[in-house]
Amino acid sequence: MTELRKDPIVGRWVIISKERGRRPHEFPQEKVDRHEGFCPLCPGSERMTPPEILVYQKDQPGGEGGWTLRVVPNKFPALRIEGDLGKAGEGIYDKMNGIGAHEVVIETERHDVDFFDLPEERVADVLRAYRERTLDLKKDQRFKSVIIFKNHGSAAGASLTHSHSQLIALPVVPKVVMEEMTGCRDHFRFRDRCLFCDIVLQEMEQKVRIVEESGEFLAYAPYAPRFPFETWIVPKRHQCAYEMIEEEQIRALSAIFRRTLRKLNLALEDPPFNYIVHSAAFQAGASEFFHWHIEIMPRLTKVAGFERGSGFYINPTPPEEAAKFLRELPG
Repeated sequence: MTELRKDPIVGRWVIISKERGRRPHEFPQEKVDRHEGFCPLCPGSERMTPPEILVYQKDQPGGEGGWTLRVVPNKFPALRIEGDLGKAGEGIYDKMNGIGAHEVVIETERHDVDFFDLPEERVADVLRAYRERTLDLKKDQRFKSVIIFKNHGSAAGASLTHSHSQLIALPVVPKVVMEEMTGCRDHFRFRDRCLFCDIVLQEMEQKVRIVEESGEFLAYAPYAPRFPFETWIVPKRHQCAYEMIEEEQIRALSAIFRRTLRKLNLALEDPPFNYIVHSAAFQAGASEFFHWHIEIMPRLTKVAGFERGSGFYINPTPPEEAAKFLRELPG
């Protein structure tokens, strides 16, 4: 029977439509064509990007090994770093200048390798770059939050196939993050506990939605997922912001993140997907009640009129079935 499930964090209702249930091979597939001609992210094309903000070099004698990771400003930024906020109002309407920072993390020098196929130590480098850039952007008093995200495949919004992800620093707190923080704050006021910590404990006890687990992290299918095979990764220790991650956590996260993405790639035959790091807004006083996490969302279904008009999502794959399928795959 179809179920209505309520997300415990933001209160969003999701329809789990078991009658429409699909196995992984029944979703439409998108094949990535890596022979796209000239690539501005490949070695030798550095002049085609703005000057790098951060670079990791190959550890070889003589220092001539080239780079393994670069962070550059986006050539076509959604927001620009120069200028003042210029907040203003026109009657009931508010506006400000498009101030922010938009950066591209070029995750590898190789055009033919996906993020999840990199060795664990190279995945860890990407995670370190996220932390390093967030800590730097946090110093700018104009910014209130940073969103870290990856688009993989054209259906997920990727315009280039060379493996990369992005960071956008914002002068406001995104609505989704604000909703999560509000839900977590309300839970803490009522129960004096972190909601995500409670979720981790319950998922570890019930075990039906766990995909991967390590000493530091839990990968699981959320109780009310918006999308088939949606998977979240949460630190077991309480931390409100991603930039608080410690070195041993980075190494542990690189392992479970890589395994989880490889399972999804194997199960769904290289699906388009997005992942997003949700972290507490800067100076939000969220240290007690919020918990940073990574949301991985394969793009297997379409968001149409009902979803856009109602705010509901229809998911044809129960999270328990998706988690069981992924759990049994090699990573």
